[in-house]
Amino acid sequence: MPRVAEGPQSRDDHQATTAWIGTEVPRETRTPLLFQNSLCWLPPRGLGTCALGLEFLQGSGGGTSMERLGGLLRRAQRLSPGPSQTIYKRVEGSQQGRLEEEEEDGEEGAEPPAHFFPMELRGPEPLGSRPARQNPGLWAAAGRRAAPYLVLTALLIFTGAFLLGYVAFRGSCQACGDDVMVVSEDVNDELSPDSHQGTLYWSDLQAMFLRFLGEGHLEDIIRQTSLRERVAGSAGMAALAQDIRAELLRQRLDHVWMDTHYVGLQFPDPARPNTLHWVDASGKHGEQLPLEDPDVYCPYSATGNATGKLVYAHYGRPEDLQDLRARGVEPAGRLLLVRLGVINFAQKVASAQDFGAQGVLIYPDPADFSQGPHKLSLSSHRAVYGQVHLGTGDPYTPGFPSFNQTQFPPVQSSGLPSIPAQPISADIASLLLRKLEGPVAPQEWQGHLPVSPYRLGPGPGLHLGVNNHRASTPISNIFGCIEGRSEPDQYVVIGAQRDAWGPGAAKSAVGTAILLELVRTFSSMVSNGFQPRRSLLFISWDGGDFGSVGSMEWLEGYLSVLHLKAVVYVSLDNAVLGDDKFHAKTSPLLISLIENILKQVDSPNRSGQTLYEQVVVTNHSWEAEVIRPLPMDSSAYSFTAFAGVPAVEFSFLEDGPAYPFLHTKDDTYENLHRVLRGRLPAVAQAVAQLAGQLLIRLSHDHLLPLDFGRYGDVVLRHIGSLNEFSGDLKARGLTLQWVYSARGDYIRAAEKLRKEIYSSEESDERLMRMYNVRIMRVEFYFLSQYVSPADSPFRHIFLGRGDHTLHALLDHVRLLRAGGAGATSSQVARGLGFQESRFRRQLALLTWTLQGAANALSGDVWNIDNNF
Repeated sequence: MPRVAEGPQSRDDHQATTAWIGTEVPRETRTPLLFQNSLCWLPPRGLGTCALGLEFLQGSGGGTSMERLGGLLRRAQRLSPGPSQTIYKRVEGSQQGRLEEEEEDGEEGAEPPAHFFPMELRGPEPLGSRPARQNPGLWAAAGRRAAPYLVLTALLIFTGAFLLGYVAFRGSCQACGDDVMVVSEDVNDELSPDSHQGTLYWSDLQAMFLRFLGEGHLEDIIRQTSLRERVAGSAGMAALAQDIRAELLRQRLDHVWMDTHYVGLQFPDPARPNTLHWVDASGKHGEQLPLEDPDVYCPYSATGNATGKLVYAHYGRPEDLQDLRARGVEPAGRLLLVRLGVINFAQKVASAQDFGAQGVLIYPDPADFSQGPHKLSLSSHRAVYGQVHLGTGDPYTPGFPSFNQTQFPPVQSSGLPSIPAQPISADIASLLLRKLEGPVAPQEWQGHLPVSPYRLGPGPGLHLGVNNHRASTPISNIFGCIEGRSEPDQYVVIGAQRDAWGPGAAKSAVGTAILLELVRTFSSMVSNGFQPRRSLLFISWDGGDFGSVGSMEWLEGYLSVLHLKAVVYVSLDNAVLGDDKFHAKTSPLLISLIENILKQVDSPNRSGQTLYEQVVVTNHSWEAEVIRPLPMDSSAYSFTAFAGVPAVEFSFLEDGPAYPFLHTKDDTYENLHRVLRGRLPAVAQAVAQLAGQLLIRLSHDHLLPLDFGRYGDVVLRHIGSLNEFSGDLKARGLTLQWVYSARGDYIRAAEKLRKEIYSSEESDERLMRMYNVRIMRVEFYFLSQYVSPADSPFRHIFLGRGDHTLHALLDHVRLLRAGGAGATSSQVARGLGFQESRFRRQLALLTWTLQGAANALSGDVWNIDNNF
């Protein structure tokens, strides 16, 4: 009788090997795979031949193919003339599943038992312990007659085992390539009572997701949402929040709830609108310049009056203001006229404040938007809304959640500006530029207003009056959760801003529509057998147009929980602003996964191409084309820079100038549809496919698909830029050796963990859990533990803000040369030079954060092996 693989119930420590075809492999290195009713054991990685043992289970016998093999074995035994045969029977008692070997005399052709049970393979018996065998000659003759049947049986078994092993191994081997990657290999996966499917693999889940997503009505939801009033704190917003909550309840999610924060928001005062006046040489107010959009304003601007001569400062970047100073035009004490774009409103105002300006006027220049007869452009009398708090969340409760403001002291964020700011239209900017004198602006500063040429100034005096008022306003976030089956305490979070200033079709209606469609799709998948390992948390944010207030307040309230439990955050904000280019603003941990997903999503405007193929046609370096750092005005930024959770925000963009209507009253469904030339539904569908497939992988893969090794490249790239200053530092008796050593320890720790994972068994749930915990906290490791979250909320050393960051260290080191040329910090603006004590502190903060990340990635304290 052929040897059969030891069953899962046999636990004999001295017989711990399994008979494989072609080799013997220790049982503990095998991987179980369930095929119909038979359990197949895969060999370990690296085995040269496709070896497969089959184990027949009691019951249905494994299906038709197993019954045929069993029949062939019985036929071969009937042809064997031996009067004695060995049978196995189950031993009852404390050791269930063991079998006992007996000798049984019978007549030729006696049938063996109907079922094949897992067998205990025993070694040779001592001499004399068995009855004498029959005549060897008879056995030899019988063997010759039975040989063809035995050979045929062995060949059939081998062929069946090989085919089953190939199919199973191809499905389960994650090293075989992206196209065959399996989402679930767990033979104990349980399905819902209504499902009749087997184990769900990546291709099954992908097909199921696309089928249910295609049944939605994305375009209708976008249109309907854009028609509703959605200003944070308004009655219309409260009604929309209740409607979305009701929709989540209809989808029968495991948990649906809301939380309310009382936050300080700033609004224009209808009784005292903001004003702009000419000022004559004696300081008296002259003609008032009409603000054509009186209700367009900059939330969190300083209130009060600012008077000064006007200066044109391009985009208002620190390098622009340095250039102004180098050309003999001093920005200090002036009102700055700056163009919209490149950096956000808050960064423009912060730079102006650092250089001593009195106030800022921000306008949209036609040169920064779509041009041409067939392109839609912003009206010349439209101003653009934008908040100017250099941070996120409620600036009046920094570091604390605004569940109840009254219990906190009256403090405010250091990111609030101390100078006033006001948006103006292109028409008003034209009037101002015509009055400017002084040097002609550089060619790259010239815009497309009907003014030629643009001059730097200074010009005549202006008086800006800002009368915005602060109001305590309730905002509500809405949550829906699908609980994970194996690891419900790990959350994959996806969110979209719900509020908008104006119609907000592109700003938040698209994201809200995609969020609701993903909720419906995943709910349908769960009803049809999909059971994510980790929980899926869907969130509709409020207060996004005031600086991601809703998301930041939630993070502040639950930071101690979320940094241990949140795996990844996926943002749907600003998802569709065009259809020509695709950008992913992301943490480095997600780059490899994004690349994999791009290869599986069809391009919305290139028939027959995937998004990845569309990108590499334009630029062979797909990362240079697609990957961008997370911007501060995205809700995803706070998740990473404040909470240490890897995050991503997807955006389709126009090729060239940006979508012109964002943050204006013209951001309507009709304008968005026209900008995309009727392809809005296809592009929104592509974003939903990207986000949904990302969620499937993150919520269902046994091992989290986060590439922790990527941060080794980031560290090398950033710290490598310090090398050019090593000679200058050495001349002062300073060295960067500490940070170089910490960099090396992190890279070695990442490589060590990668090797451990590769050589481990994915079926070991406890081991996978340990690895996943280390992987999901990598982003958190880069939050400096040596600064206060209240004083420096963005503690991430690569993405955050403050002296603890690598960017701050680089800016400071640049002061060693040419009086700080190229530096961008506020210290440069104030004329401060290199300070050795500050440098030593910055280096210590950076080094020990990086070293801590290396130590944490190494695992337990007894595994840490660094050369620091």
